[in-house]
Order: sequence, then C-alpha cells, then structure tokens
Amino acid sequence: MKKLPVLIPALQIGFYQRLKKAQETYLLPALFRQVSLLDIGILDRQLLEFAGNEKLAILARQGLRGELLFPVPYFLSSKPVLLGYYRLLLGFSQKEFYKGPYSRFKNMEGMGRLTPATQELLPALCSTLIESAWLLANGVSELSEDAFNSLTLLTLGPQFRGSRNVALGAEAIQTFFALLKAIVIDAIVEEGDNYLIVQSAAKRTYKIEFSPDPDIAIRQVMASGVVRNRIAVEVKGGEDFSNIHNRLGEAEKSHQKAKNEGFTEFWTVINVMGIDHSLWKRETPTTTEVFHLQELVDIESQEYQKFREYLISELGI
Repeated sequence: MKKLPVLIPALQIGFYQRLKKAQETYLLPALFRQVSLLDIGILDRQLLEFAGNEKLAILARQGLRGELLFPVPYFLSSKPVLLGYYRLLLGFSQKEFYKGPYSRFKNMEGMGRLTPATQELLPALCSTLIESAWLLANGVSELSEDAFNSLTLLTLGPQFRGSRNVALGAEAIQTFFALLKAIVIDAIVEEGDNYLIVQSAAKRTYKIEFSPDPDIAIRQVMASGVVRNRIAVEVKGGEDFSNIHNRLGEAEKSHQKAKNEGFTEFWTVINVMGIDHSLWKRETPTTTEVFHLQELVDIESQEYQKFREYLISELGI
C-alpha cells in the first residue's frame, strides 16, 4: 500500500491551548466566574438602568441573565478584560473594533487596565454596545448560552489563525509534547496542565514539564525530593529554511544555560527538513541530538523509532 505523509495538527493543538487560556480570561466561563464574585443587586440595578425592562425581558423569557448580552460599567470595571467577550460576541475583530473612538479602550482587553479616563467613558461605551447587542438579539433566531458561546468562538477562530505566525513555536512545542506523552503514557502516574510525572520499571520518578528555558525539561526526582536535571529540549517550530541559522543559534544559547544548570542531554527539535549533521553541529555544538518534527509524527519512520528508543532508554520505562 502506498504511504502518504502524516499531517501535523499543530494548528489545532495550538488553538486548544490558547482556547483554554481564553476561557479563563474573556470567554463565557470567565464571565460566569466574575458574576459569581459580584454584588448581584448592584449588577441588576445597572442592567435595569442601562438596558431597560424591554431588553432584559427578552433574555429573561429564555432564562438568561442580562450581562450575557449587555455590558454595564459595574461589570466591566470589575474585570476590564471581559470587554473582549462582548467584542467577540458582536463579531468584531480587534482591528475593526479598536480604532477611532474605541482605540482608547484597547488596554481594557489587552492588559486588563482601566484608567480614570476610560472609567469615565464606561457608561457611554456600555450604552452603545447595548444598542449593538440589541440589534444582534433581534437578528438571530436563538438566544441561549450555547448560541452566545458559539458566536464568540466564530470570531475568535480567525483571530487565532491570524496570529498563528507568532504562535508557531508554541504549537510546535505542544505537538512535540503530545508525541512524547504518547510514548510514556503507560508510565504516567500523575498529570497536570504543564507536566507529566512518570515512573520507570525500576521505580525511578521523572518529571517532564514545559519550561520557559529550556522549552521542555526532563528531571529525575529522587526519593529525598532532590531533583536532578537530565534532558533539556529546545523546540524550534519555524518552517523557513533561510532562518534556520538563527533558530539553531537560539537553541545553542538555551542549551549552554541548561548545561550550566546541570542538564546532561541536550535535544533540539526543528521543523525544517534537509539539515545535515555538519550544519547543526556547527551552529549548536552543545546539542547532542537533533530531531525533525515532521518525521517524528510518523510512528513508522526511522526518526520516530530513534527518538522513542532514546527516550525509553533515558527514562528506563
């Protein structure tokens, strides 16, 4: 049977990680969490003042609270970044929304910052957004939490895709971590958002975690609690061959730092094919092994088998 190349779902892996952060910051789950921290009496009084009975009644008939659709100053001042929820709900990109008179509100979403000047303008901002939201309410056939959540995600998707170039590195790290996890999955004894704890056949414990520098760190955890740094992994997700020298140079700097911290193995993962041994050895002499991400995703490739063998050998699993 003819074999086709394995496609890397790096975009979706990156999207998922950013989506989790967005849910904690400015999507519907974040909105619900913030409402639970506020004085509902004050919130309801402002909703009545700014939105009015007619608009609130439309939502109430669907069992929905007003702040799902209508922003008010009390709510936005409590967590300014939630302006992003209403922007997404109304279908405006950041570029579209934060221009002209609305540019002064950009730091609310971007930095969670509310200055005295923007605080003074919150009533005007909320009033106009309520009118936009009322047009939306009359233009859709369903008013529900699911509908509102779907509308925000529809706007968020292109925003994530547009910023993908910035996130290529993060996506590559997430993809590599997923590959690594698949290999050690039977030895995992604990798992968190950014780490795995695995135990070897000899009952040795290792922690595999995302780390700012190196990108992924593998450490042995002794019975006494003492940690021994073992493997430092640098992942370079860029696909442009012409920039490979810079990326390998960045990996070298990170590996030199890791070496000073006691790591003993230094692996570099690149997303560019056709890099021979002499090139990467010249650009990053500290690197002990180079792996190609595009080949690692094919579990039948020699590259994957080599990586799997090295990892299993190092961890003793």
